[in-house]
Amino acid sequence: MPCYSIEGVVPVVDPSAYVHPTAVLIGDVIVGPNCYIGPNASLRGDFGRIVLHAGANVQDTCVMHGFPEQDTLIEENGHVGHGAVLHGCVIRRDALVGMNAVVMDEAEIGANSFVAACAFVPAGMKVPPRSLAAGMPAKVKRELSDQEIAWKLDGTLTYQELTRRCQASLVEVAPLAAVEADRPRVQHAPVKTLIATKRDE
Repeated sequence: MPCYSIEGVVPVVDPSAYVHPTAVLIGDVIVGPNCYIGPNASLRGDFGRIVLHAGANVQDTCVMHGFPEQDTLIEENGHVGHGAVLHGCVIRRDALVGMNAVVMDEAEIGANSFVAACAFVPAGMKVPPRSLAAGMPAKVKRELSDQEIAWKLDGTLTYQELTRRCQASLVEVAPLAAVEADRPRVQHAPVKTLIATKRDE
């Protein structure tokens, strides 16, 4: 992976974590156990510190950055969807930040809360635990159900399993010129979208 020190500060990646080879880590970045960092993610610890606690995931093209003297933190089992931007904020334990959402400086996303896809969480906003925040700017819409929180945990566990799958088998290859007969499918744990989960009740 592209990994850079700045002013002698070197990123730290726990051996049980998986960081995709195209992700970029710079300076004061600390990636904890069983974390997943997706393709083209940028974790820039060239001003403030970037910290991921155990089991967190930061998916494809996400950006994490912050101001000097400011930590950007994702606590245990934090889940950050594709294309999200986190800047100088705190994502508490078991919270989810949806795809293409932006969470600004000194905002705090409470434990077990969701930030909806494409939401803009303004600087300093405090989202209470077990809440859904959505909109531009984001507003707290309602309390989350036990089912929604359980669904999120299943998704995070799937990414923790993806960490192990990538460590075991992900390698760079040349593409095939044609689809082979009886082409296999990627094997993974069963996981449903939230809408499918609610539909199947």
